[in-house]
Amino acid sequence: MTLGQDWLSWSLMLLSLACDSHAFYVPGVAPINFHQNDPVEIKAVKLTSSRTQLPYEYYSLPFCQPSKITYKAENLGEVLRGDRIVNTPFQVLMNSEKKCEVLCSQSNKPVTLTVEQSRLVAERITEDYYVHLIADNLPVATRLELYSSREGDDKKKEKDVQFEHGYRLGFTDVNKIYLHNHLSFILYYHREDLEEDQEHTYRVVRFEVIPQSIRLEDIKADEKSSCTLPEGTSSSPQEIDPTKENQLYFTYSVHWEESDIKWASRWDTYLTMSDVQIHWFSIINSVVVVFFLSGILSMIIIRTLRKDIANYNKEDDIEDTMEESGWKLVHGDVFRPPQYPMILSSLLGSGIQLFCMILIVIFVAMLGMLSPSSRGALMTTACFLFMFMGVFGGFSAGRLYRTLKGHRWKKGAFCTATLYPGVVFGICFVLNCFIWGKHSSGAVPFPTMVALLCMWFGISLPLVYLGYYFGFRKQPYDNPVRTNQIPRQIPEQRWYMNRFVGILMAGILPFGAMFIELFFIFSAIWENQFYYLFGFLFLVFIILVVSCSQISIVMVYFQLCAEDYRWWWRNFLVSGGSAFYVLVYAIFYFVNKLDIVEFIPSLLYFGYTALMVLSFWLLTGTIGFYAAYMFVRKIYAAVKID
Repeated sequence: MTLGQDWLSWSLMLLSLACDSHAFYVPGVAPINFHQNDPVEIKAVKLTSSRTQLPYEYYSLPFCQPSKITYKAENLGEVLRGDRIVNTPFQVLMNSEKKCEVLCSQSNKPVTLTVEQSRLVAERITEDYYVHLIADNLPVATRLELYSSREGDDKKKEKDVQFEHGYRLGFTDVNKIYLHNHLSFILYYHREDLEEDQEHTYRVVRFEVIPQSIRLEDIKADEKSSCTLPEGTSSSPQEIDPTKENQLYFTYSVHWEESDIKWASRWDTYLTMSDVQIHWFSIINSVVVVFFLSGILSMIIIRTLRKDIANYNKEDDIEDTMEESGWKLVHGDVFRPPQYPMILSSLLGSGIQLFCMILIVIFVAMLGMLSPSSRGALMTTACFLFMFMGVFGGFSAGRLYRTLKGHRWKKGAFCTATLYPGVVFGICFVLNCFIWGKHSSGAVPFPTMVALLCMWFGISLPLVYLGYYFGFRKQPYDNPVRTNQIPRQIPEQRWYMNRFVGILMAGILPFGAMFIELFFIFSAIWENQFYYLFGFLFLVFIILVVSCSQISIVMVYFQLCAEDYRWWWRNFLVSGGSAFYVLVYAIFYFVNKLDIVEFIPSLLYFGYTALMVLSFWLLTGTIGFYAAYMFVRKIYAAVKID
């Protein structure tokens, strides 16, 4: 308990760091300085939709292409996210305006979409696809101006400016489908202060777009690829009829504006989209929950346990005191090895691996080293860290397996290295086959899959074996009491000692401490939002560790008082009870927040959710198990056993 409160105090001291974590910038990324009329390359990332959860590469649709298509070399995280960064034909020069320019226009002729291409474009528009572009590694955003009237005064309206990632491919209106074929780029630059007689340099600090749909007849194009747009709102939108060929122009304009935003703060627009007050509410809510738990635990340990131990250690009237409480009665069986010790130690080893990986990733991200500007860095770091943390997972699993009287350490090490990663790889491979069938860029390419297998068997497996070998050779955990040869009979248990009831009881408080943050994480994963409040996430993670530890200690204490010494597996399962609530919340989020109706997107959602729930159960179950194990060893070391 004292250790948990120390953690909490330490984490609260980091609160100022937590709130301002987005102000940090990723070290090592240097700003690019542009001179007047220098080319600013516009690249395409992918097409995404929260309705289908299937990303596609930019040129999967019949957009205008440059003379030579060049794909950027991508890291592991970008490939797994479905990013396929490619050059585009947009010609943008620094601080140089363009009124209207026609793309892929040959001798003033419009682009003709075939029936098949028209059908594909119409399908993507009805599926609410967004197009994601980047300029100087800065993603494009669409400005949304929302007007909200004050209470009691309808005349005064407050303008609330929000930004949407990417831009909509098109829109539908009265069963007709319209394509956004004109893009008005608005780029903001910051002029750098220089010494006299030096040429001014500029840095891109914001990238906005206003997508428009303008029909072919309203655009007047000349042979120099310039064009004239209709004035005002007199034009009609460009309809896409999926049953016939469609002719249209792809056009764009460029407008530059000077901005006071400095380069180091240019991501703030994207990273401050979520309401920080809700995060504060989440933190305060979590702290209250933890203090509530601490109060319960203090009452149990200080009043009940000390009384129990004092009574047990009296030499007289031992029989009466033994009848008052039940946990001393099972001292000869409490450290009896459970069934399937190899599987238990393997799962706990994977839990330690996950714990180390998540702790380091969140801490490093909190310091600003995994900013969204380093595209895919978070996922790449997580994958490599999980591989390298295998040595710690193997060490803890090997030592616990030795403590549980296990002998086949080689088989145990193999089980630790393959059980959880094998389940993850199997589910991902099956889901990947479905994504392949849809020709989505979210499908992991075969060479990447081979590379991941090589990392698993070439890095993670040997490190797990290495850690397991040293863990198994190390002295096992010192249990304070001996185990009897004959197992004690377990009395009939009350209904509330049922395992499922325990899961429901133990899971609600840790889940309550983190469910608000869970909403933002789900939004980032399933609705293509940026998540960068890692300072808050770090505090929530610390609170989750403390609350899981405390509830686990309470549950194992009640179980031992009921004279049930089979706590190993039960405590591991019950401590991960909050994963059940995460599953329930994921189903609620799917039904209420997402507009997914097709089979494959639903399968992807629940497949990846199953992996998240499994990982979360391993994580919280491991935290709770080790807290309970330390507690049980502590209380039995405090009583005199004849």
